[in-house]
Amino acid sequence: MKSLSKIRIILILFSVFLGLLYAAPNFFSSSVQNNSFNFLPGKKINLGLDLKGGSYLLLKADMEVVFAEKLESLTSDIRSTLRKAKIGYKKLSVKEDYVSFEMRTGSSVKQIKSAILKLDKNLIIEINTNNFQIKFSDANKQKITKTTMAQAIEIVRRRIDETGTNEPSIQQQGIDRIIVQLPGLDDPSRIKKLLGKTAKLNFQLVHPTILSEDINKDSKSPPGYVVLEEDKNSDRLYMVNKRIMVSGEMLKDATPTFDRNNSPSVSFQLSPLGGKKFGRVTGKHVGRAFAIVLDGKVVSAPVIQTQIFSSGQITGAFSVQETNDLALVLRSGALPAPMIILEERSVGPGLGSDSISSGKIASIIGLIAVMVFMLITYGIFGVFANIALFCNIIFIIALLSLIQATLTLPGIAGIVLTMGMAVDANVLIFERIKEEFNAGRKIVDAIEAGFQRAISTIIDANLTTLFAALALFSFGSGPIKGFSVTLMIGIATSMFTAIVITKYLVLFYSKKKNINNILF
Repeated sequence: MKSLSKIRIILILFSVFLGLLYAAPNFFSSSVQNNSFNFLPGKKINLGLDLKGGSYLLLKADMEVVFAEKLESLTSDIRSTLRKAKIGYKKLSVKEDYVSFEMRTGSSVKQIKSAILKLDKNLIIEINTNNFQIKFSDANKQKITKTTMAQAIEIVRRRIDETGTNEPSIQQQGIDRIIVQLPGLDDPSRIKKLLGKTAKLNFQLVHPTILSEDINKDSKSPPGYVVLEEDKNSDRLYMVNKRIMVSGEMLKDATPTFDRNNSPSVSFQLSPLGGKKFGRVTGKHVGRAFAIVLDGKVVSAPVIQTQIFSSGQITGAFSVQETNDLALVLRSGALPAPMIILEERSVGPGLGSDSISSGKIASIIGLIAVMVFMLITYGIFGVFANIALFCNIIFIIALLSLIQATLTLPGIAGIVLTMGMAVDANVLIFERIKEEFNAGRKIVDAIEAGFQRAISTIIDANLTTLFAALALFSFGSGPIKGFSVTLMIGIATSMFTAIVITKYLVLFYSKKKNINNILF
């Protein structure tokens, strides 16, 4: 038992030492740490937008575009399904928010419904005589929205990460909105430009005989063709085949480079499947122009000189920055929905510095007030409580650094709150010790009994607070989550310091001094 106690003491001291190591970087400037303390394992706590300053963007996914694309895809699936089942139909097309077609004479309504529901059992089928209307159900729309938002958040994150922006916060708000917080970024113009591009890349053939010079915006397109404008010159138009040769989904990589004329360009590499398909199409149409279409606009329309397989170049009137950004958005993948910027805010670094100063002052005042109260009320035991409080603060800072959490102004409030919670546990313990000592127990026995009887009360009190913090974390966002994170960490560390560190300090002192009376 004695050796076990020594082991516990060693483990406690080691945990405090580790806490100091991971917390230490937060007490030095970046230059001092890099020059003199670069051996420290921890990193500084990330500061949120309200403390560091930066930019705030509120994005909205244009789900109407997504639903329209899904309807087009559904139309294609229905066409293939009906043909496979040898069911006669006519006038298959998209109408507003549904797919419509007419059943030919001799076809079976039951057979048609069965074939369509095999595509998706949640589809809504409305029949008026021989006219069918196929709609998405609420379940379909919810599933599409959920999938779209998950993909959008991931791609937004990829694009922002590739710019080198530090500690961005990206999270969903509501059904179709995304909050992007960029601490330390004063001018988000480049980020806005990157997020404003859907980056849907397609390779499509240009009409073999209709030249750009012969096309205007009122020109009628032949069946299977559409008029698209050039990205950099809206006056230059192309007659482009609607059929996509190869889509950007088969893109494996994209890097900025220079072409043979030393002009900025983007080199791309396709997947094995994409390369095989691209090689087959380009080999068949040598001498014909093909359009590189990005977000519905023609980037360039080179003539196919030879068969192209897995790699090629996108050329145009690009600057170096534009090729870097184009390569970036192509690598990160196409957004499943266009992003509309609903709100934009910038927080200056001066305001963030003021918030940090205010938070420091509040923390120091709170710390001093708590320490003075404990000293006056509990004497030498109050000193032990204050030591445990310092350890608690070190552990909180260390854990925030370890998990690289983002500290916000409400997060500072959570730290201040845990100071009171930490000594609250000590108050419960000390009062229990008093009661046991007044009941006639020896001081050492009173300490042991006091800790044992107070533990259940401390756990119950902290668990209720923990449940509230978990609810805030689960349903809250932004600063609210920051508050809940620091609160949860503070609950865990305060319980450890009160039950373990304070206990061993009190027991060590009472045995060492051989005290026989309560010293508070």
